[in-house]
Amino acid sequence: MTRPIRVHLDSQTWKAPHMRVDADAWNQALERHRAAAAPMTVSFGQDWQGVDGALADAEILICQSKPPVEAIQKAKRLKWIMMTMAGVESLLPLDWLPAGVALTNNSGTHYPKTREFAAMALGMLHFRMPHLATAQREHSWSPKFDSLITGKTVTVVGFGTLGQASADAAKVMGLTVRAVRRNQAAHPLADAMYPPDALTEAATGADFLICTLPLTPATRHMVGAAAFDAMKAGGGGGVVNIGRGPVMDYDALVERLDDGRISGAILDVFDPEPLPKEHPLWRQKNLVIVPHMSSDDPSTYIQRTLDVFFQNLEAYAVGRSPLVTEIDRETGY
Repeated sequence: MTRPIRVHLDSQTWKAPHMRVDADAWNQALERHRAAAAPMTVSFGQDWQGVDGALADAEILICQSKPPVEAIQKAKRLKWIMMTMAGVESLLPLDWLPAGVALTNNSGTHYPKTREFAAMALGMLHFRMPHLATAQREHSWSPKFDSLITGKTVTVVGFGTLGQASADAAKVMGLTVRAVRRNQAAHPLADAMYPPDALTEAATGADFLICTLPLTPATRHMVGAAAFDAMKAGGGGGVVNIGRGPVMDYDALVERLDDGRISGAILDVFDPEPLPKEHPLWRQKNLVIVPHMSSDDPSTYIQRTLDVFFQNLEAYAVGRSPLVTEIDRETGY
């Protein structure tokens, strides 16, 4: 593509600083992608100030939250919106998105940090750290012993970037990986693949369950009592959720943490967030609460996000559809 492309970037100041795109971050990315970059005219904004004027001739919008719908509907030249985040549940339903305008996310950005977090979480559950943290608060000397983690089984529910990163960590640790996703094509990181309606089968006898699902109407409370009860009871294992809070039935999980059927859990996502101070999960035994920080690397977040943008730009420049990380309007991810 030789014609110039008009791009507008809008940062939301209520977002964490490491998630904002500014001119310095853009120029660094541009240096890395000179060969892939078409001629571009770029403008920068904050908190949607002046967005109507900026979108009057913009072809691409890069932003961090749902843009003003009225401005989008008036943006007659707009062809693509790039979100600098992976989860797009805050944008659903996509009835506001004009026909012919592609929506992409930054899927892939979180892989390295998620892989490390998953390794930590699996190790913590295997070594009963949620139980030991509870025992410490109770001043109780309560050792629990287990065999090596090698040879155990993990069910990974959702097998996009976060799921594959989790599986990557699990394979290095010698675990058998069962993956649950709609696309049943074989994957080198999965020893077995299951469709979503076979979740209970996938969880049967598993030591660990890691949930990485996005939040859509179809995934709400998808992981609950049936999956938990299918897992191996007790022992050095447990449940991890790094997807979204509402995709897992936390009431069912709490019941099983209380009676010991699930020996431990590590939760990174909740509803609402931040978790209110009076919420009973803060006092739940055998549970480690992580304040939604499992997957973000502040030192690389924006640069990896912009790398994803330029991957999409290469596809966009030659008219390829869908784009590399394009969101499906029907599934919402």
